Amino acid sequence: MSKNKQEFVAHITSREEDFSKWYTDIILKTDLVDYSPVRGSMVIKPYGYGIWENIQRELDNRFKATGHKNAYFPLFIPESLLQKEVDHVEGFAPEVAWVTHGGGEELTERLAVRPTSETIICSMYAKWIQSYRDLPVLYNQWCNVVRWEKTTRPFLRTLEFLWQEGHTAHATEEEAQEETMKMLNVYREFSENVLAIPMVAGKKTEKEKFAGAMSTYTIEALMQDGQALQAGTSHNLGQHFAKVFDIGYLDRDGQRKHVWQTSWGVTTRLIGAIIMVHGDERGLVLPPKVAPIQVIMVPIAFHKEGVLDKAEAIYEGLKAAGFRVELDDRDTQSAGWKFNEWEMKGVPIRLEIGPRDVEKNQVVLVRRDNHEKTFVPVEELTDTIHNMLEEIHKGLYDKALTMREENTHVAHDMDEFKDIVETRKGFIKAMWCGDVGCEDRIKDEFSLTARCIPFEQEKLADHCICCGEEAKHMVYFARAY
Repeated sequence: MSKNKQEFVAHITSREEDFSKWYTDIILKTDLVDYSPVRGSMVIKPYGYGIWENIQRELDNRFKATGHKNAYFPLFIPESLLQKEVDHVEGFAPEVAWVTHGGGEELTERLAVRPTSETIICSMYAKWIQSYRDLPVLYNQWCNVVRWEKTTRPFLRTLEFLWQEGHTAHATEEEAQEETMKMLNVYREFSENVLAIPMVAGKKTEKEKFAGAMSTYTIEALMQDGQALQAGTSHNLGQHFAKVFDIGYLDRDGQRKHVWQTSWGVTTRLIGAIIMVHGDERGLVLPPKVAPIQVIMVPIAFHKEGVLDKAEAIYEGLKAAGFRVELDDRDTQSAGWKFNEWEMKGVPIRLEIGPRDVEKNQVVLVRRDNHEKTFVPVEELTDTIHNMLEEIHKGLYDKALTMREENTHVAHDMDEFKDIVETRKGFIKAMWCGDVGCEDRIKDEFSLTARCIPFEQEKLADHCICCGEEAKHMVYFARAY
């Protein structure tokens, strides 16, 4: 590593030295976010928001392909609505922000600042749904929510964050369950094929499920520090909210029935997942499909005749081919400084072109993920970049999968479980009887939670790791963000 590069990357704390500081250094030094005057609230800067826009676009296309439509519901929710569903309000009460005054006058009823939208949406569905002909209702909204968190960290847990929340209503329990699983699979496919992050999919325990839901399903990812991140959830709400808000319809048989509902969502914490799964000692490593810039062009000695003209022509061609490309023709920084900056910002491909390359009608491509350098004739450039972006995605996914597999352990008893907690990091697979007491014991003794009951079950033993009684499920346990 050159002296210049050493000095440049020294601004980022080593992952091994302090993973949390490494994460904070990256998000600040790569211009993803900045801290706002409001405690626990972040300003998402254009480079960070560009990642979110690409996540939005990819997911929104998938939602619409499965028949969903976007809508928007109010930010403020009357307290009487939030209080209607007991389990729901108890689950969110500690995190709700309240509006008590408006225009200098005290409100006759407090307004909750949206922590989630089930209650306000249910109140509207009760008005809109009258007949079986009105079903199914397949709505999604892109919005912000507020949860008064005690401990915050940009992208992972903030007072205000961005998300999407789908809310659907169906005639039957079977249709609602099909929807719940369909959307979980959309999240899993998106995470693996767009974010290059392998996921463990499964069902949440009763203790860990969404407040007010009949059942909750999740996709869980493993970060490089061995902690889990809940990346997305899909809830079968059953008829709990429908009965509370009287969301009913006249069925074909002339009987009035309550609908069956679902809700599902992902948030800007996916950006945190990208950083913590793919990042390295040099900074960000962005998956090509969500990178705001897929190709950064750095002309070398562009004051020499023909270099900048050739670079601009290539830039226009790549842009026309559909790549997200930028040309860094700043004359205030050296080429080496630019290499380091764009490497830290995680741009998948760097394209270099200098006087000799112009003479040979070629460019140099450098991959961010493995730093491989390739000389490419200009006429082959479009196909080469397309293939290289696909290779980068696959390489990132395979690397993340290997990391997860190497940090997933099996415990057959409590002694083995304890040894893994004390000496290793990551997921621990163990058998569980299904009793919340055993789940609580693991949380109290080791600060680990049951991340999910995976769909892909393994019979590791016949007995529960805690109580020794007959085991019902294999569960993934981990510390989590």
